[in-house]
Amino acid sequence: MAERPVFVPAPDEPELVKELHFRLTWHPGFAPIQKQKNVASLHAAAAAAGLAPLLEVSSKSTEKVGQRLSAFHLKVRWRHGEMPLECAFQGSKVFERGGPFTDLYGAEARDAKRDPRLRESGRLIAFDFEGIQFPLEPKTTFYDWLYINAIYPHREWLESRLNRYAGFTDIEFNPERSVNCQARSCALFVSLMSKGLLEPAVESPEAFIALITEHGYRPAQVERGEQRALVSHYVAGEHRRKR
Repeated sequence: MAERPVFVPAPDEPELVKELHFRLTWHPGFAPIQKQKNVASLHAAAAAAGLAPLLEVSSKSTEKVGQRLSAFHLKVRWRHGEMPLECAFQGSKVFERGGPFTDLYGAEARDAKRDPRLRESGRLIAFDFEGIQFPLEPKTTFYDWLYINAIYPHREWLESRLNRYAGFTDIEFNPERSVNCQARSCALFVSLMSKGLLEPAVESPEAFIALITEHGYRPAQVERGEQRALVSHYVAGEHRRKR
């Protein structure tokens, strides 16, 4: 058995995104079919609690929109054109003993993530993207900003597609090992879109930081008792009626 999160857009809640955890039967292995079995198992566990449908946001998704929303697929703009989102994220890290390693902007996404300097340069202290410093708190600020800017140009195409889902998952994300998650960023995008806040969110990094700080956005797991009540709330369709 394992436990993985589902990220639920919560536009009317202070934190904008709720994180619900479900236990699932885990299928070990690195083959894509094993990953997809785990996705199906997680979605089935959430559906049994009444939370459905869900969209897997990763290259392991069986739906094209989920694959296209993968961070390895998305591009972000910078002064020299475009680059993979993962390269922008990894190459902008600033450590006690080095960084940002901007040469990673031109690397393959998977190679950028595995660069040994990211593990050998000490404690992460900031992000620096084209001379703009991003804080470490809230913890996912920089990653969320990159992700939302990457999919913002496709907002009209995404609106009708994403609003049909009760939540989003990323089967590779393990909250015990990682902080940033493309499924959480996708849920945040939906909440901001529902509140009519996408345009001010992408106006500038400073505007984005101010906006999520003002709304109390804080990536955090929901407590068990609250989870049961929240699932019931979303199953009742109350969040759909508020949109």
